[in-house]
Formats: sequence, structure tokens, C-alpha cells
Amino acid sequence: MLQFEKRRIGRTHLDVTVLGLGCATLGGTRIPVTRDQAEAIVRAAWNGGVRYVDAAPYYGFGQAERAVGDALRDTPRDDWVLSTKVGRLLRPFPQVPPEPGRKHPLPFGVAYDYSYDGIMRSFEDSLQRLGLARIDILYVHDIGSYTHGDAHPGLMKTLRESGYRALQSLKNSGAIKAFGIGVNEREVLLEAMQWGEWDAFLLAGRYTLL
Repeated sequence: MLQFEKRRIGRTHLDVTVLGLGCATLGGTRIPVTRDQAEAIVRAAWNGGVRYVDAAPYYGFGQAERAVGDALRDTPRDDWVLSTKVGRLLRPFPQVPPEPGRKHPLPFGVAYDYSYDGIMRSFEDSLQRLGLARIDILYVHDIGSYTHGDAHPGLMKTLRESGYRALQSLKNSGAIKAFGIGVNEREVLLEAMQWGEWDAFLLAGRYTLL
């Protein structure tokens, strides 16, 4: 097995391998990926020495989180770091409307919710899908004008005045070890730094092997 170097992530006490596994495509959102294939990919990453896995409810509308949990449930939990995301709640939707460039393998639609209750609900839902007792890092997913356009100021206000307290509460209680923001644009990170104390940021699309 390869032994990857580890580095401390952000302002946390978590050490992650320099190569992590991002699970956006494991849910079959952009290319067809079966459940067995997704689990095999996660196990192959583990066997190859990867000890950081990043998922989200949005990835396959729950399918990626399920695959990660099923693939790694019997591994030593203290040996790897798991991050997932909040901000989108999954709602049953028998006929999910088409979305350019994205497939929907599970019958759910998305409701954006950056409030205290929404983040708490998202966290609990992720635990259930993962079938795991612990999530290490929670990232607020896709807050910003890149995703929300003109609705961004109102959603950011909700996060600042309501949802942020949920993140603090989860960390203070020991339910998570760190929280941050996971987005595709740096501008919203600079904005959030003006009012929040964040442990880490995940800025997608800057480095990848693919």
C-alpha cells in the first residue's frame, strides 16, 4: 500500500493525506456510476493509501454518501478524515426535473436551507445516509452568487444570523471537529471571512488529477 504524506488542514487538528477522494461523480451525477462501482472506487482509494474522503448530499442526491459509508464502515474510523456538506436538503421528488450536465440516480429534489434548523437537519440526514457515527468536517455547500445569483445576499444573511450558530453548536458539542465553506468561487470566501471564524475552506476546481 502507498503511504501518502499527511498535512494539517486549515485551523484544525486534523491531518489528511495529500491526495484525497472527492466523490462528486460517485453518485452518478455526471456519468453513469453504479452503486457497486462507486463502492469499489472508494475501497480502491482506501487500499491505495487515501485517508481523506469528501462527499455531499448533492452528489447523486444521497447516493455518494451511501456508497462512502458502506465502503468504509468497517475500517478503523480514527484512521481517516471525512467531510460532507450542508445547505441542501433532499426532498422526495418522483420525477426530478432535468438539469444540464447532471444526472439524478435517486428520486430526490433539492431545497436550499442555510438556517440553523436546516443545517442541523442536513447533518442528521447525512449521518443516516452514511451509516456512520461521526463526520469530521462540515462545509457549507455552494453559498454564493455563482450558484444563487441575486438570491445570494439573503441566503448569506440567513447563514450569518442563523446557520452559523448551528455549525458552532455542532463543533462545541464534539459532533464535528471543524467547519468551513465548500464553493467554486473565492469571492464568497473573502466575504465570509469578514464575519466568521472558519476552520477550513474547500475551493473546488483548482487542482485535480482528471
